[in-house]
Amino acid sequence: MRDGNYVTMLDPFQFKYAAFLILVFAIPPILIGAAAASTDWNQTAYGSPSPYERGEGAFTLPIALQHLTPTFISIIGIGCVAAAVMSSADSALLSSASVFTSNIYKNILRPKASDRENQWVVRISVLVLGVIGTSLTMLNNSIIIFWFLGTEVAYITVFPELFCVLFFNISNGYGAIMGVLVPVLLKVLSGDPSLGLEPVLHFPGCTLEDGVYVQYSPVKTISMLSAIAAILLFSYLASVLFNKGVLPEKWDVFKVKAQHSPVPLSPVGGAIEEEENEEMDITKLSE
Repeated sequence: MRDGNYVTMLDPFQFKYAAFLILVFAIPPILIGAAAASTDWNQTAYGSPSPYERGEGAFTLPIALQHLTPTFISIIGIGCVAAAVMSSADSALLSSASVFTSNIYKNILRPKASDRENQWVVRISVLVLGVIGTSLTMLNNSIIIFWFLGTEVAYITVFPELFCVLFFNISNGYGAIMGVLVPVLLKVLSGDPSLGLEPVLHFPGCTLEDGVYVQYSPVKTISMLSAIAAILLFSYLASVLFNKGVLPEKWDVFKVKAQHSPVPLSPVGGAIEEEENEEMDITKLSE
């Protein structure tokens, strides 16, 4: 197991059959959705109209289990759903708290923090994130909106960071910070109807429909490209300003000047031959 760099005993099975299992696990939700869509709800205790017409499409699974299955099946199904949700929430809380503790608190805020202190930071982070997550569920908007929002943020911030780090050596911490601020600012100023944000920047094609401005321009792609441009531009500016002494070195938080300092040249050509001759002379003298 360890020779194959596996973490758990199921990893070899998952690596081999993951793609097939994803397709298999997608079949039950499709069947449940099809059954709920084709059901005559007048013949159930739920009544008309259908869950979709009532705006309860997100609750199709528990409604179908309650009204379309026997009681014991409904109890087992709801219990399985609750267990899956709690497991996912637990994993999200622990991973978020661990990422904050190891990447931000330990590496940036307190590099010399003890293990016990880091454990308490993880506990407090789990508590804070749990309160924030619970408060989000009290909003009128569906929690799925935040899932889509997280995907958009990853596209406009994480992807440009990864792209620049892999393909441009000039990238540094200053550019990375601007690569987060610029796209997020553009995203907020361009508006988001799902969050109730009115657009301040009207890109070409922005029209007013039913009292709501709709952006028909590819705002996400524009923000992503702006992030790449911001990373490269500010990385280059920071590198030039610190390496040429325009800004004092004590302001260089991310050590850009140290990263781009010239590497001592290794002896080549004749220099290598001279060193070899010197070593041979020293060996002969020692003999």
